Amino acid sequence: MNPNFIVIEGNIGAGKTSLSKMISDEYNAKLILEQYAENPFLPKFYKDPEKYSFQLETSFLIDRYSQLRNDLQNLDLFKSFLVSDYFFSKSLIFAKNTLEGDEYQLYRKIFDVIYSSLPKPDLYIYLHVSVDKLMENIKNRGRDYEQEIKPEYLSKIQNGYFNYFKQKTNFKFLIIDTNNIDFVNNKSDYKKLTDVIFNFNYKNGINRIVL
Repeated sequence: MNPNFIVIEGNIGAGKTSLSKMISDEYNAKLILEQYAENPFLPKFYKDPEKYSFQLETSFLIDRYSQLRNDLQNLDLFKSFLVSDYFFSKSLIFAKNTLEGDEYQLYRKIFDVIYSSLPKPDLYIYLHVSVDKLMENIKNRGRDYEQEIKPEYLSKIQNGYFNYFKQKTNFKFLIIDTNNIDFVNNKSDYKKLTDVIFNFNYKNGINRIVL
């Protein structure tokens, strides 16, 4: 496979940023990382989701669009391809679980206008991790504002991703169950994972692999 644009997605704590960085280093790919830590509404949202949902989702929508538009337009001729730890559709997946009624309808209108102008990935990879393991990963990495996250919220996000995959039949989705491997600390696990990513015989729609 010779992709131009790969997306590594997953729930909170799935390891998408770590894998994106590792692939970028090994394959000389241009790296696009979500700037979530700079969002001032994120800590407030985890403490009071009902109050700060619209502010958080709207600010993420704007930030993601600005970053992707800039990075996708300014290509590096010395890099093999693009790899990102998020795609713009993430905005809608999260918003469906945090916004309701008129707020969601307004958000959806803004999203649809922006989404149509962005390039789509050649391959969309989703790292599937159980909610229990996600909670463990979140605890271990020790970000204070993430300690407020509840398992129920992670389950909703996970279901949101799966519903999105079912709707986008013209995309190539690769769902990789990584519950039984440690690709960050184990080189053989990482090689196993990248062998699947770059050598799998993809078809449009959902492709599933358990490692």
